[in-house]
Amino acid sequence: MIVTCTAPWLSADLGAEHEILSWAPHRGGLIRAREILWRAVRDADLPPDLDVTSWLTAELRARDAERALCFLTSRDVSAHHHARAGVEGLAVEALATAGLSNAEAVGTRLHPAERFGTINIAVQIHAALTLPARLEALSIATEARTAAVLATGLRLATGLATGTGTDCIALACRCAGEGEEPLAYAGLHTALGEAIGAAVGQATAAAAARWCAEWRALGGIGPDGTLRRKG
Repeated sequence: MIVTCTAPWLSADLGAEHEILSWAPHRGGLIRAREILWRAVRDADLPPDLDVTSWLTAELRARDAERALCFLTSRDVSAHHHARAGVEGLAVEALATAGLSNAEAVGTRLHPAERFGTINIAVQIHAALTLPARLEALSIATEARTAAVLATGLRLATGLATGTGTDCIALACRCAGEGEEPLAYAGLHTALGEAIGAAVGQATAAAAARWCAEWRALGGIGPDGTLRRKG
C-alpha cells in the first residue's frame, strides 16, 4: 500500500487491481479496483439538499479517478494512520482516519450530531480469499474497529461509544492467480484473522486516540470522558 495525502484527498494505492468489498458511498459492494480514496469535506459542504452521490462522482471525474473506491470524511485527512501486521507469512495493512463527533453505542441511537464524524478504514490483505473468507475478514476488521473505539472510553448518554453513524470499511484482497487456491478462512483462530485484527486495531486506535486528544483540548470531551455532541 502506497499512501499519499494531498488535501482534500487521501489515497491508498494497492499496487494492482484487488477484489474489494465495502459499503463505500462511491463504488460500494463487491468490485475490483486498484485505488482507495478519501475525499475530505467540511460540514458546510454537505447541505441537506445536496445530491452527494452526483457531487462526489463529479469530483472523482475531475481527478480521473471514477474507478477508484471512495470514502467521504469531514476529518482532516492529514490525520491518517497506517499500520501493518504479519503473522505466519500473511501480511495485512490498514489505513484509517477517525472522527467521533457523531459517535453511537451499538443497539441505541442518538439524534444526529450537529457535526459530522466517521471512521474510514482501508484494509489490504496480501493474499487471495474466497468470498466467504472475505465476509469473515470484514467481520474481523469491524470487530477490531469496535474494540479500538471502546478502548477510548468515550461516553455517550446511551453508553460507551462503539463507532459512529457513518463508519465505513473497505476490505481488499489480492486477485487469485491461475491455479491458486484462495484462503477459505479468516476467523480469530487463524493467522490471517490475527493479522487483520492487529493491523486494523493499531491503525484505528491511533486515529481515534488522536481525535479524542484534539477534541478534549477543545473542551468537547468532559473530565469523565463524556462526549459533548453540541460543543
